[in-house]
Amino acid sequence: MANYFLKTPFSEEEVRQLKVGDIVHFDGTLFGIRDLTQIYMVDQNHEPPVSLEGMPCIHTSPSLKKVGDRWEPICVGTTTSVRMDRYSPLLIEKYGVRAIIGKAGLYEDSLKAMEKFGAVYLAIVGGAAALETRQIEEVEAVYWEHLHPEALYQFRVKDFGPLTVAMDTHGNHLYFDVKARAKQRLPEIYKKLGVV
Repeated sequence: MANYFLKTPFSEEEVRQLKVGDIVHFDGTLFGIRDLTQIYMVDQNHEPPVSLEGMPCIHTSPSLKKVGDRWEPICVGTTTSVRMDRYSPLLIEKYGVRAIIGKAGLYEDSLKAMEKFGAVYLAIVGGAAALETRQIEEVEAVYWEHLHPEALYQFRVKDFGPLTVAMDTHGNHLYFDVKARAKQRLPEIYKKLGVV
């Protein structure tokens, strides 16, 4: 396990050196997306008004307050990723997203896209919204404001993390590994419980 401190945009080379279990912090731009954002982009054919090339995207529906023409973060938490899995391969291949941040991981097609095009899944601890919010220095832009709280958000972050590499470009998948180890231990657990 290694620790990495990165700056956005991430290069393919930087992302390909990461391995499952590594810890990542980064500075720079972070884009916030959620279900409706991706439905609007992909299913309803709206091209993003800003480049996502080399960038991390976090699965979030943030609580923000508009003060004049600026948005201020109140609470920016992370949501579960799996229900947005069908959009991830396209984000990686077409838009050049280098990292997807969320909870609970993604499935096999997303892992294949990460291997092929050079991207990772970075897991964040559930319940860490207070920490995440403090690491956001500024809400730089809100695109597709009519979709708020599921618009496309551009945040500037400082020392964002810790994030655990849970899916890497080498075909490793932390969640699949944990599930496999748990399955191997089931007979022993059943035996201790006296379950046949």
